[in-house]
Amino acid sequence: MPDYGHELLFGAVLMPSAGQPLDAVAMAQLGEQAGLDLMSVPDHPYQPGFLDAWTVLGVIAAATSRVRVFPNVANLPLRPPPVMARTAASLDLLSGGRVELGLGAGAYWDNIAAEGGPRRTPGEAVTATREAIDVIRALWAPGRRVRLDGKHYGLYGAAPGPVPAHDIGIWIGAVGPRMLRLVGTTGDGWLPSVPHVPPVRLAAGHRIIDEAAAEAGRPPGAVRRLYNLSPGADGGFPQGSPGDWPEQLAALTLEHGTSAFLLPANFPDLLQVFGEEVAPATRELVAAQRASGSGSGTDTPRVAARETVRGAPGRGERSGAGARGGDDGSGGGRLSVEPTPDPGLRRSSERLWEESDRPSGPPADPQRRYTRRQEEPARNLVAAHDQLRADLTRLREVVDQVLAESLDPGEARSQLQELSLRQNTWALGAYCASYCRITTAHHSREDVDLFPHLRRLDERLGPVLDRLTDEHHAIHAVIEQIDRELVAAVSDGDGALGRMEGLRAAVDLLTDALLSHLAYEERELIEPMARFGTGW
Repeated sequence: MPDYGHELLFGAVLMPSAGQPLDAVAMAQLGEQAGLDLMSVPDHPYQPGFLDAWTVLGVIAAATSRVRVFPNVANLPLRPPPVMARTAASLDLLSGGRVELGLGAGAYWDNIAAEGGPRRTPGEAVTATREAIDVIRALWAPGRRVRLDGKHYGLYGAAPGPVPAHDIGIWIGAVGPRMLRLVGTTGDGWLPSVPHVPPVRLAAGHRIIDEAAAEAGRPPGAVRRLYNLSPGADGGFPQGSPGDWPEQLAALTLEHGTSAFLLPANFPDLLQVFGEEVAPATRELVAAQRASGSGSGTDTPRVAARETVRGAPGRGERSGAGARGGDDGSGGGRLSVEPTPDPGLRRSSERLWEESDRPSGPPADPQRRYTRRQEEPARNLVAAHDQLRADLTRLREVVDQVLAESLDPGEARSQLQELSLRQNTWALGAYCASYCRITTAHHSREDVDLFPHLRRLDERLGPVLDRLTDEHHAIHAVIEQIDRELVAAVSDGDGALGRMEGLRAAVDLLTDALLSHLAYEERELIEPMARFGTGW
């Protein structure tokens, strides 16, 4: 794939936590001071633990003066396109032309349906996205009243306006071939994420986009290529310390045309390094290669060793996105980290365990107070679990596509292999220098390090820790069952759909068990982790 010559942009993905409502704003201000260009916020309107994305973006725009803001990505099924068009245009005018529109066809369909939204097939989602883009662009263009007929969205004499302050880009989150073709035909940018589209799959995606663009009479360079990063080993990208990142990012620009990189904003120190050190070094490498006239990143020059490039925060430096300076462990308030409740919906008639006989730990001291730093291990536990919940949803979507015969079982296996769960991946984030990602390693880390640490400091937690360990083993067995069913489905050819029904049953069992387990683990361990830490 070529280097399309786009200006390099660097930014962040900010978590709009309802429990720490000002953290995202503070991180955006820090990112702007560090020289970053883009600030984005995930849009999950069905998630009560998150603030409304557009509201947060408005506050961020008001609290900054230079960075561009956008949803990463806007949830189309729960955001009517005319309202979204006018919202984005209004904020663009108020911010002086600093708004872009990240747009997603929809995911987490169970949650969307629970909010009264539509449950769309993959084909319907593509059609709806195409119609939504037409509606949005029609309302951004000055002129007469607009009429558009569509199956999902339309305009029937609507007046356009307000007109944005600048040409807002529509950056589409896409994975499947049909959505990628839509990006090439009508999108202004492609916005994949490392967990769903790792670097080894970028070239295939770019090829589909470029071919679709050419067929539509557009230059492939009309589509900016962005990337939501997920640093770490074992499937993460970029890998190594921040000092190792510039060469990896420059190679993506020079070999694949990727020109915008967004970092999950988990640590203030790391975000500052990303803006002040990684971004300039990457720009330097790309500029040197472009000046040499070579379009390949194969011979990308090495950046000189930079003693000023700091690593990720060390064990003694870990701090959350909203950590306040001067937190010395004194003072504090009531525990603010809330466990995620078990949704209670059971899809499988099979049970891995009896939930009613789960032991409970000792009650927490209601008078105890916790500093934000003390709460950070518990907060990161919930964040790691949220990644697993997102992977479960993606896993179910892929199986649904195969059963609807809209996705080949072989391609499904390729996609599933990239998911955290299929790789036995649990993101530990702050717990490991390499953002440990292997499920069995996560369980081993809990079983060997965290659990003995907690047991040592409060032996009354013993029954809970024993039960959690047993459930880890049961969950691992179901993951192995899913792998066997998937391999059988791929090898059975014409009989694959029958085998995939077995996979669906295994996925249903995993969903019930894992959501129940995560809720139980958070309920029992959040307070002890805030009280005792992790032991590493």
